[in-house]
Amino acid sequence: MKQILIIGATSDMGMAFARLAAAQGYALSLAARDRVRLAQLANDLRVRSDQPVETIYFDLLDMEAHASFYAGLEARPDIVICFVGYLGDAATCHRSFQAAREVIDTNYTGVVSIFDQVAEEFEARGSGTLVGVSSVAGDRGRAPRYHYGSAKAGLSAYLSGLRQRLYASGVHVVEVKPGYCRTKMVAGWNLPAAFTSEPDEVARAILKAVKQRRDVIYVRWIWRWIMMAIRWVPMPIFKRMKIGS
Repeated sequence: MKQILIIGATSDMGMAFARLAAAQGYALSLAARDRVRLAQLANDLRVRSDQPVETIYFDLLDMEAHASFYAGLEARPDIVICFVGYLGDAATCHRSFQAAREVIDTNYTGVVSIFDQVAEEFEARGSGTLVGVSSVAGDRGRAPRYHYGSAKAGLSAYLSGLRQRLYASGVHVVEVKPGYCRTKMVAGWNLPAAFTSEPDEVARAILKAVKQRRDVIYVRWIWRWIMMAIRWVPMPIFKRMKIGS
């Protein structure tokens, strides 16, 4: 029975993935800051699947505690996935580096910190899978939420380099780009149905990518072509364009 560590387990995507993984026979370690929702999720999964479920408090921004958190896991994971993400308020980030740094640390620095811990163990073991949830926002920096986009671009570059480093040792690194997904993070947005996935859809795509040892996936295929077109727009034209969130 394989063990999955889900970081950000109480997020919409995290809960959807936890339910799918438990139903397919994986043992779970659930990590998040919200202890109440974490306990509720774990109890629900135990009733639904009768699979082992461990819960651990984890704050991605408390990077000094990452080493002790990972060393203290009761079950050593075979797969580690991080769903933690934070969009932030673009206007506030323009005015306040403290606000911008929270976006950057949540979407990039904190993920790098914990994944570096995992990578050391997986490389020494010669097996394992790491899954990072990036974003199409990182494919090209755009005026709306460019702090968020730059953090996701950094994460994509990190996952690419980590994948190349760990390939020879048999460790698999997956990068996931959901595009729009109907979660609390975008509550109230008027999202186009054709471009918008659901958390359950993201969960299925991730588990499929892990099993098939895919490297980079766009959950909805159309986003690959949308972002390719955006990347190819010449800069003199691009900088005058008004592109939505």
